[in-house]
Amino acid sequence: MRDDTHTLRGGSLTATIKAHGAELCSLKDDVTEFVWQAGAEWPRHAPLLFPIVGRLASDELRHRGKTYRMTQHGFARDSRFAWTERGERRCTLVLEDNEATRARYPFAFRLTAIYALDDAGLDLTLVIANTGRETLPASIGGHPAFNWPLQPGLAKESYALTFASAELSPVRRLDGGLLRPATEPSPVKGAVLPLSESLFTDDAVIFDQIESHAVRYAASSGPWLTMSWRGFRELGVWSKPSGAPFICIEPWRGYASPAGFDGEFDGKPGLMHIATGAEEQLSFRIEVGSS
Repeated sequence: MRDDTHTLRGGSLTATIKAHGAELCSLKDDVTEFVWQAGAEWPRHAPLLFPIVGRLASDELRHRGKTYRMTQHGFARDSRFAWTERGERRCTLVLEDNEATRARYPFAFRLTAIYALDDAGLDLTLVIANTGRETLPASIGGHPAFNWPLQPGLAKESYALTFASAELSPVRRLDGGLLRPATEPSPVKGAVLPLSESLFTDDAVIFDQIESHAVRYAASSGPWLTMSWRGFRELGVWSKPSGAPFICIEPWRGYASPAGFDGEFDGKPGLMHIATGAEEQLSFRIEVGSS
């Protein structure tokens, strides 16, 4: 067992997780690799977004009159987590505040990532604990990228996202990484979002009034996956605006700063506010198969 990665096994499935970022870097069965393999178009697989999702204005976090540099999606994705459990079907990694994190984010926390694999799919449970003496303002999100197409040679336009419920509410878009003030009509047709590269010309599609707690990513035949989530309130769907062979399906608790917001961090819309000694638990599950 290498110290920097760990592979879980369940039936025909394997999942590999890295200590760097507690990042899922492979989920595959005997035939199909479902996770994007960090190619030239985007050098990541499935980063964890913490303590922010998206960007802050000028990449600056303000707290009690001081300013801290906080770049897009936070620092967890570039931090090394400590292994606390490494089993056949389950592993646990932990990141706690330290001198480097406090220079960017002046709060005490413990972030735990628990991966569990069974014969049908993979669960990720995220637990954020406030270990400090003041309220902990934070956001968290998943950013898993999946191969698009899942079946080589199949047109990307053959794929769609099918939500568990109709998604008729307007969506949000980004401008310079910040949330545009105005909403836009939902591109979902009932419960189905047809996929095409043109969908991402204006960056991510952000569902900040999502009704569903699950979505299926599939073509009419071949490999498919279903993602379901608990505790997350928003969903982002993203691929490179210039086109790339992956699509990200991202459960979020929080989102980028609205354009024009420049206040103290704890007043930013979309944050969790975790009391001293309390914790928040969120999870998502990826089930895979073929038809």
